[in-house]
Amino acid sequence: MKIWTSEHVFDHPWETVTTAAMEKYPNPINPSVVGVDVLDRHIDPSGKLYSHRLLSTEWGLPSIVKSISFTNMVSGDERLIYKPHPQDPEKTILTQEAIISVQGVSLSSYLKGRMATTVSSNASKGREAMEWVIHKLHAEIEELMASARGSIRTPMAVAEFVEK
Repeated sequence: MKIWTSEHVFDHPWETVTTAAMEKYPNPINPSVVGVDVLDRHIDPSGKLYSHRLLSTEWGLPSIVKSISFTNMVSGDERLIYKPHPQDPEKTILTQEAIISVQGVSLSSYLKGRMATTVSSNASKGREAMEWVIHKLHAEIEELMASARGSIRTPMAVAEFVEK
């Protein structure tokens, strides 16, 4: 078992980041994620949201793993924790952890190292994808606001309409 951890600070409030996390897939930065299933989502008594999702992926396992059919002996669990920044409400802290297991293979330490490198690279792409989703959400909000402004009549326009 190999454990990989990382911490990242987003320059966005917690509400924005967690909304983006729920809308993260699909995105053009992580095309390897081909499906997302929510297995469980609940809020505990203290108000923490837990979402257990299964991501179906097709990402670059080392070719040696694919060629000798070790894919059923390799597994990875990832945990992402989003918390409001304790000193700045306009920021969010992401803590990531991945546990990589390779079983029954004599090259397991090599494979774990390769997998950890892949996880680290994908985590960087994941943070980039979050920024992409946040930008997309902001653009959608702006579009909705502009649309709403265009359809709202001013009192003067309503008064003119009634008089005619």
